Amino acid sequence: MKKSFVLIILTVMLASVLSACGASNANKSGGATTAQAEAATNAPTVAPTEAPSAPAEMTIKHELGTATVKTNPAKVVVFDYGVLDTLDKLGIEVAAVPQESLPEYLAKYKDGKYENAGTLFEPDFEKLNALKPDVIFIGGRTSEAYGELNKIAPTILMSVDYANYEQSFAANLTIIGQAFGEDTEAAKELAAIQAASADLNAKAANAGKTLILLTTGGKMSAFGPGSRFGVIHDVFGFVPADAAIESDTHGQSVSNEYVLEKNPDILFVVDRDAVAGGEGAQPAKQVIENDLIKQTNAFKNNKIFYLDPGYWYLSGGGLISGTEMINEAAKAVE
Repeated sequence: MKKSFVLIILTVMLASVLSACGASNANKSGGATTAQAEAATNAPTVAPTEAPSAPAEMTIKHELGTATVKTNPAKVVVFDYGVLDTLDKLGIEVAAVPQESLPEYLAKYKDGKYENAGTLFEPDFEKLNALKPDVIFIGGRTSEAYGELNKIAPTILMSVDYANYEQSFAANLTIIGQAFGEDTEAAKELAAIQAASADLNAKAANAGKTLILLTTGGKMSAFGPGSRFGVIHDVFGFVPADAAIESDTHGQSVSNEYVLEKNPDILFVVDRDAVAGGEGAQPAKQVIENDLIKQTNAFKNNKIFYLDPGYWYLSGGGLISGTEMINEAAKAVE
């Protein structure tokens, strides 16, 4: 859904966000939002709506449709842990979340003061109808329930576009900042993450060939540029050991022989089983550190890094997870 008019508007928005970093934002609260945004991404975009005697509103276009929401919504439901992460960092309260698979660092949302909204794949529609939320934020895992959720309250898909990570991350953060009157703080946080990414990028280019693996059920999948973990290459600047890896949601299935053939200097590993379990679950270290992979430069030079799946697999695209992802990847160039 990357339409030409979308390219124009988000470019304007992103320029506005970057120029506003560290400065006061006149549109922080009161009145309808004035941001107009679009870019080469599937990220949501904002247009202003205003009625003379009505509360301020925002019209948000996203991949699944259009939502008009009041600014500073009181009852917020979140089905995306990256969005929850960002709201938490900005000090914005939520009313309901799916509690079953919360990352450990967001475990406080298991508290009874938050409604359990069901699961990421199966929302509790009855409970949500009774709650009467003002807005519902969802990610890709909940996208099939969009139609039913949108009948309950304005529902917005806020997934990060892996092929355009930086742009969509900035767009999502900007929308949250505008919706909750946290424009200035959101811009400040964005600037900090961009600066840290740029610093890492300058170091990573000469760090050697890098391979990203996800382990689950004793098997491995590789991820390259443009993939769900492609930020390591696309933004952080690590050179891929294999630039031709298929950009599939679940990665490209690979063998130990493949890893040895590519002989990465750096190996980043995400252990899905550590947070999702499942049949045949095994610790990533047990899967990775076998006789063949021990022959790679990564193993010989102690350059195998096991990434926190709470940040990389469950959430990602949030202010907290985004910062921690940079910190974890930066260990490879220390």
